[in-house]
Amino acid sequence: MPALLEVEELRVRFETHHGTVRAVDGVSLELAAGETVGLVGESGSGKSVTSLALIGMIPVPPGVVEAKRIAFDGRDLLALAPDELRRIRGNEISMIFQDPMTSLNPFLTVGRQLSEVLEVHKGRDRREAWRDSARGLGDVGIPNPERCLDSFPHELSGGMRQRVMIAMALLCEPKILLADEPTTALDVTIQAQILELLKELQRRYGTAIILVTHALGVVAGMANRVYVMYAGRIVESAATGALFARPHHPYTEGLLRCLPTLRGDGAARLAAIDGQPPDLAALPPGCAFRPRCGYAIPRCEAEVPPLTPATLAAHAAEANARRSACFSSAALAAGAPAGAEMGRA
Repeated sequence: MPALLEVEELRVRFETHHGTVRAVDGVSLELAAGETVGLVGESGSGKSVTSLALIGMIPVPPGVVEAKRIAFDGRDLLALAPDELRRIRGNEISMIFQDPMTSLNPFLTVGRQLSEVLEVHKGRDRREAWRDSARGLGDVGIPNPERCLDSFPHELSGGMRQRVMIAMALLCEPKILLADEPTTALDVTIQAQILELLKELQRRYGTAIILVTHALGVVAGMANRVYVMYAGRIVESAATGALFARPHHPYTEGLLRCLPTLRGDGAARLAAIDGQPPDLAALPPGCAFRPRCGYAIPRCEAEVPPLTPATLAAHAAEANARRSACFSSAALAAGAPAGAEMGRA
């Protein structure tokens, strides 16, 4: 299936008083029409900055965005004039922002904010836009949408505000939806409803989704493929099932070990990854994950491991689709316990 979105070597840095912060460093990814791709990692790994860079929402200055290519539906987004990019943003590529309370304007009603999207991108008059906005709220499961249109964001619950954000993002039936932590700060029952809603809307409109999250449990039931990010880089990419069955990068393995299971020992402590994510303004030499890694070898201290095809895979198709940025990925894929026969660098 041809890619709807192709990103090659995306880099985003911020020039600050404390030095250069390399938030995204050489990220490449693909997204096919109707596909859901997960972008996962700890807070500060570069997930949200990646998604914002794709639609030109990084403030310049202090941000600097560079890439070999960001191709959307045959168009290079980096080569577009600001007015052309604005016509795509919110229309063909929409985004659900992480915190609806700070993303929605507190001084405008929900109806005014939704109808503005249709007035700007579709040329609807105020009455048509209001009617279609009410229909959009109904599509995301909001009861009595006409009443919701007259409400201000602070008058709605967290789950309702998130549904409003989803409705706003889908009003123009975009080809790509960037969902940045769409279930953050919601209780588990509302989380499940929001994720099921995204699945249903994707089936209805055929929208491709980039799901940005720190929770592997969320992507397990949503994504076709997963990109794992650490310190601004993609350290592993694979089909979702293959990634959960056998991680090829120590960081991915650590994230999976942090997930609670129903069959685990109830008295045992939940596993955690030792240490802290690195300072992006002062990255250590070599592999950024080396100080926290139980598989590290001396080579990891001197070289940054490139993202390469899997050396061990069940079949050739998996090897072509799976990549890992780790010098010890073969030992990890073969099932060696953390630190076995390797020691720390």
